[in-house]
Amino acid sequence: MREHTWEYLAWLESRLAADGCDPRREDWAGTPVLTGRRADFRISWLATSLHLFTFAAAVPEITAPAVESFTRQALDRARKRKGGLPLGAQTGVAVFPVLVGERVEPAALRWAGRGQRARFARMARPVVADAGRRRVAFFRGRPFVGRLYASHLVEKGERWFRAPGWEWESG
Repeated sequence: MREHTWEYLAWLESRLAADGCDPRREDWAGTPVLTGRRADFRISWLATSLHLFTFAAAVPEITAPAVESFTRQALDRARKRKGGLPLGAQTGVAVFPVLVGERVEPAALRWAGRGQRARFARMARPVVADAGRRRVAFFRGRPFVGRLYASHLVEKGERWFRAPGWEWESG
C-alpha cells in the first residue's frame, strides 16, 4: 500500500492517543488493525456510559461489501470487549469501523456516508478514507436510534478522521 495510507493511519493513531483512546495494533486474521477505546459518561445521556471503539485497517481496495463486512466484525468485537454492565443497562457501545485505501469504489464512500448502523445498544458509523483522493466519508447526521449520542459521535469523528489537507466526501 502506498505512503498516503500509512500516513493517514499514523495521523489517526496520534489523534486517538491525544484523546485518551489508548491506541494499539492487533492482528485480525492476518490484517493489521489499529484499535482505540474510550468510555464517556454524561448525565444528559440519561446517566449512561458510552463505550467508544475505533477499529482501523488498511486494505488494497475498498468496496461497499468490504465496508459492510468490516462494520459487522467491528460491532461484534466491540460487544465482546466492552465488559462491565450488560449492554442496555445504562451502557452502550459506539463503533467507528475505518477502512483506509488507495482504490475506493464510489459505492463504498456512499455506503459509509449514508447512515448509522444499529443493533441493540450498539451503533456503528463506518468511515472510508480514500488515501488516493484524500477524501473521507463518514455519517454526520442525527438518526432516531442513538440520537442522544449523535453530537458526541459527530464531534469525535470530525476530530479523528479528517486529516489536514483531506476533505469530506459529499456522498
